[in-house]
Amino acid sequence: MKTTLFATALVVALTLSAAAANKKPLPSQHLAGSSSSGTQWQGHSVPPSLCDPCLFYGGDLNPGDLNAAGFSDENSLLIPGSSTYGAFSPTSTVTVTGIIVNVQADNNFDPLTASYDIRSGVSEGNGGTSLASGSGTATVAATGRNFFGLNEYTVAVQLSAPLTLNPGAYWVNATPNCTNGAVDGSCSEGRFFVSNTTQKANNISGQYQPAHSAFLNSSFFGLTWANWCDAELGLNSRQCSGVSFGLTGTP
Repeated sequence: MKTTLFATALVVALTLSAAAANKKPLPSQHLAGSSSSGTQWQGHSVPPSLCDPCLFYGGDLNPGDLNAAGFSDENSLLIPGSSTYGAFSPTSTVTVTGIIVNVQADNNFDPLTASYDIRSGVSEGNGGTSLASGSGTATVAATGRNFFGLNEYTVAVQLSAPLTLNPGAYWVNATPNCTNGAVDGSCSEGRFFVSNTTQKANNISGQYQPAHSAFLNSSFFGLTWANWCDAELGLNSRQCSGVSFGLTGTP
């Protein structure tokens, strides 16, 4: 028990103090990790309110799970252009109108816009083909969860036009933008992490997210389409299993 608590405290300290110590920040934040799932998270019995109409939702973050984690998903003055992509593999044709992501951030989190990107053909080191990308107004709502002292918020962005996806494999990203330091000083200090989901609590068609298929594309961290399950990123197979994101649209 003491060993587990020490390991957890060490990971927390290393993750959250990196920037303060004037060292390069880490691409993720996470607990010590475990081969088991920990306490089952029941969530709030409903998907995020901003997932409406909710075509797909991967599931909630479980803050009490030793495998809870956050993945870099930020475009700010501190860390520009670092985006996590979740996998989505529908078995029938669907129409996507928007994207939601559950983001861990500080109390000053209020992005005006978010960028989005939907791709096919992504693999290790290969970004495949972008099918729809752009940016739009960010709508933000608190989830009520907190992880490592950061509150979690649902960020929603609408596509500029509906996108029809046939059965197949796709990768989806929405990244909050915080680039106006003259208005928001936290753009030079705050970190944004998209939550993981280990138990798919409150998912909607959660089977459409294949496990171990999330990618990080980040020039800041020197990672080009790196699978979050790569050993170099320091996560176990449960921590890197899935991303807490969703899609609005119609079957």
